Amino acid sequence: MALGLEQAGFKTKLAVEINKWASKTLIKNRPNWNVVQKDIQQLTKEGIKNYLKDNEEIDLLSGGYPCQSFSYAGKKLGLEDTRGTLFYEFGEVLKEIQPKMFLAENVKGLASHDKGKTLQVMLDVFKEVGYAVTYKVLNSLDYGVAQKRQRIFIIGTRKDIKEKIGVDYTFPKPYKKQLVLKDILKDVPHSPCAVYNDKKKEVLKYVKAGGCWRDLPDDIAREYMKTTYFMGGGRTGIARRLSWDEAGLTVLCTPAQKQTERCHPDELRPFSIRENARIQSFPDEWIFEGSMAEQYKQIGNAVPVNMAKEVGLSIIKYLDKLKEVKKMRKYNLSFISDINLFNHVKETIEKYRFKINLKEFNKNLIDPIKLTFDSKVYGKTIEEIIESESIRQMDKSNSNNIGYFQQNIFKYIYYKNTQETNWSVPKQG
Repeated sequence: MALGLEQAGFKTKLAVEINKWASKTLIKNRPNWNVVQKDIQQLTKEGIKNYLKDNEEIDLLSGGYPCQSFSYAGKKLGLEDTRGTLFYEFGEVLKEIQPKMFLAENVKGLASHDKGKTLQVMLDVFKEVGYAVTYKVLNSLDYGVAQKRQRIFIIGTRKDIKEKIGVDYTFPKPYKKQLVLKDILKDVPHSPCAVYNDKKKEVLKYVKAGGCWRDLPDDIAREYMKTTYFMGGGRTGIARRLSWDEAGLTVLCTPAQKQTERCHPDELRPFSIRENARIQSFPDEWIFEGSMAEQYKQIGNAVPVNMAKEVGLSIIKYLDKLKEVKKMRKYNLSFISDINLFNHVKETIEKYRFKINLKEFNKNLIDPIKLTFDSKVYGKTIEEIIESESIRQMDKSNSNNIGYFQQNIFKYIYYKNTQETNWSVPKQG
């Protein structure tokens, strides 16, 4: 995930990785990164700030943790109640460094794990620590990755940051085009590759590109699948051969498992190290350290690079709104007393403020023909059109309010009409 976030524009201040070979891979490719090979549980005991090289405010904390159950005992849980899980460590780091935002990535199944209770505990804890939270299951296929891989992304914004920005974070929009294997597996560099044993080759030679065990002669299917042959259901992962005209299935840590085979479209072999890396959208120059098995494992455990990049870009776009807030000019109205300024603005707002009711807005203020036209031309949903039109109308109303206010200011200045307001207007300047 760190590589994708770097491509989005983030600078890595600390990368914590417990796996020896994954740590070596990070150091090999990014020797300037602050990589710590250590158990996160030990780091939280020592204090994560002890491993940061400066005291600058952190923009983003990102990471993943296993999907583990909590002991509920019929009560609403807080951070302390999640001790013993790696989620607790993530929450502790979040509480210690208080970044502007955080990104937590996990398996799709987290959304339904323990009937949704596990995810709800996490959301409650994040809110307890001081963050506004949203989450969504994203498919890497929608973000320039030739792979069907669904993961849940939980995004949190520190409450004071969200208050300053004034709007909610939104997830990146899907690409219009989805890639398939033939788009990305051209001129792949040679690399180590796992092999199938002769028995598996004899089975897979009957399977056509895009097919599975259903392509096998019945006697071979029965022998190969054993008892699973009689279990019914889809089970299309068994004896699966991919096609050049489809996206890859989820890249796994081991390339030759019986229940989840991903055979090359043309050859009787799994995908190679560099082919799997391409499917995960790693650049060819990214080097993986360790044995072939360790390299497959690192690639399978990774968040698709381009997917992480797109989420990172959406976070940067959101945080950039803080700069817009800071750029707002401060006008010199020192000749107006605070109380008179307050009263005048209050009266102006009460007279001209724009009260909006979404139902009435949809019914009366926006032409259905315009709504349909904008939706078709710009490829937006009706809800998106209404939201943008609402903002435009409110901006227009606010501009009118400011205009009326400015008119009155200049009227008072021009006519020196300050008796009622007791405003002290200088004769010059």
